[in-house]
Amino acid sequence: MSGKNTNTDILLAGAFAAFSVDLLVYPLDTLKTRLQSPDYNKLFINESTKTINKPALFRGLYQGVGSVIIATLPSSGAFFTSYEGVKSLLTTHNPTIARSPLFPSHATAPTHLLPQPLIHSLASSLAELVSCAILTPAEVIKQNAQMVDRTHSSSANATLQTLSKFRSNPLALWRGYTALAGRNLPFTALQFPMFEGLKTRLRRRREEQGKWNGGLLETGVVTALSAGSAGSVAAVVTTPIDVVKTRIMLGAGSESEAKPAGPPKNVLVDAMGKTVNGSANPLAAVRKREGNGRKSSWAIGREIVAKEGVRGLWTGGALRAVWTMVGSGLYLGVYESGRIYLASRRGESVDVDDIV
Repeated sequence: MSGKNTNTDILLAGAFAAFSVDLLVYPLDTLKTRLQSPDYNKLFINESTKTINKPALFRGLYQGVGSVIIATLPSSGAFFTSYEGVKSLLTTHNPTIARSPLFPSHATAPTHLLPQPLIHSLASSLAELVSCAILTPAEVIKQNAQMVDRTHSSSANATLQTLSKFRSNPLALWRGYTALAGRNLPFTALQFPMFEGLKTRLRRRREEQGKWNGGLLETGVVTALSAGSAGSVAAVVTTPIDVVKTRIMLGAGSESEAKPAGPPKNVLVDAMGKTVNGSANPLAAVRKREGNGRKSSWAIGREIVAKEGVRGLWTGGALRAVWTMVGSGLYLGVYESGRIYLASRRGESVDVDDIV
């Protein structure tokens, strides 16, 4: 019996894939965040010997993982539901146009207005905007928790320590939405057309060799290889945006920690909260720090180049490529296999090219 996946199948497959990836590759993501942090030299380099402080760098590699698992499950489900839905809509309503042959002897064949790679890019980009709205707070918490120094407070929970920073300014948790979307949109727009194209070519090649059986394991391996290869290329290309995003999200934590809950003590203020009678404003330094935390992405990028050179924009690129190759391969491999498995439990067969 042939069928198509339900939204529940897609949600469950996407959630399980995200959970698997989080547990496996999270330590690599923590290392990447620490490498890209502006405090890397201060926290992880021994000033006397100028060597890496490995115990500090590799300590607490799973700090902040709880917040990501909680948010990744609904965000990944939302992404795949949106992606499959938009892809189906655009494919179904993609108008055909007559193609004029260059030579009269060639037969005229209709073609679609939107090429398939463009449909994959549009669908993944729109899905990413939905996913980022759910994932941004967890991403901010995660990256700030990854930088918590637990040398002198090993019993304290890094996630709870990070959450306390945002108690007086919870909206700062969404401050990194633009940066996250700015990284993920070009990433997915590059990855998914390459992924879909590689997956189709690998499957076609195996079919021509008479080796394709459409089994669960084979489908997962082909999908994983395609997704991992496409993801690693997209990861390298978008590394500069990822470095800027990391700085913005770490800055959100510093900004919230510095922001006081109310007016300063022993200072006379009027009804609008402004100091009067020439009272000194002790918030000046804090506001200056906040202003630095709210620099634009372009300004942060220029600052990185000025201090670290162009090479600074590519910090963590190799690690990000490896992390993304493993993560994307497992993520989409488990997702596709999960769709087929869930459908097979109902006695249906779902082809890897089926759309919801």
